[in-house]
Amino acid sequence: MSIGHTLLGLLESGPRHGYDLKRAFDDKFGHDRPLHYGQVYATMSRLLKNGLVEVDGVEAGAGPERKRYAITEAGITDVATWLVTPEKPEPYLQSTLYTKVVLALLTGRDAGDLLDTQRAEHLRLMRALTARKRQGDLADQLICDHALFHLEADLRWLELTAARLGALGKAVGA
Repeated sequence: MSIGHTLLGLLESGPRHGYDLKRAFDDKFGHDRPLHYGQVYATMSRLLKNGLVEVDGVEAGAGPERKRYAITEAGITDVATWLVTPEKPEPYLQSTLYTKVVLALLTGRDAGDLLDTQRAEHLRLMRALTARKRQGDLADQLICDHALFHLEADLRWLELTAARLGALGKAVGA
C-alpha cells in the first residue's frame, strides 16, 4: 500500500494535523497494521518537500507545534493518477512456502508434514477471518473476503503440491 497516496487521499476532504491523519488511516486501513506516528510525519515531510502538500497552519500547544497539512493541486493530480493506475498482479513466483517444500525434499525432511502444518495454519487464519467478517462492517467484510480468497488459493496449491510430492521430489533431485 502506498502510505503517501493514502494520506494524500485522506487530505482531499480537508486539511488535517498529522495526528488526525494517523487516526483516519488507522480507522479505515490500519486495523491489522496501524501507522506509527514517525511514519506519518516522515511521509508528510516528504510530501511537503515534493510539493504535494502544504502547511495550512501551525498551532501552538502544550507540546511541539502542530502543523495542519492541506493537499495541493499537484497532490490531487498525483492521487488521481495513482487511483486509475492498475496494480501489478502478484504472481507469487518467489514463494517462501514453495522454497520450504523444495528444501525439505532436498534435505530429506518430510515435506508432507510441512504442508499439513501449513494447511492447519491457513485454516486457523481462515476461521479467525470468517469470525471477524461476521462481526465487521461492509469495509471489514470486503478486506476479509480479499484475504480469504487468497488463502483459499493457497489451500488449493497446498493440496495440489501434496498430491505431487513424489514427482516433485524426483524433479528436484531429492
